[in-house]
Amino acid sequence: MVKNKELVIIEKWCKGCGICVEFCPVKVLELKNGKVRLIDADECTKCGLCELRCPDFAIYLEVKE
Repeated sequence: MVKNKELVIIEKWCKGCGICVEFCPVKVLELKNGKVRLIDADECTKCGLCELRCPDFAIYLEVKE
């Protein structure tokens, strides 16, 4: 698990396509009210597949200082 990164979701950019949810290998993302939501931040492996697949750049990994 990568410790110096944090998953960021820009809710207003999310159109609820669900691609990130389908590609998440540990299933910590869900769609709720048409927007992506992180269910369990501790279980997220920060692999970046959600960021890679999001067509709207609404979800990404940010390096923490």
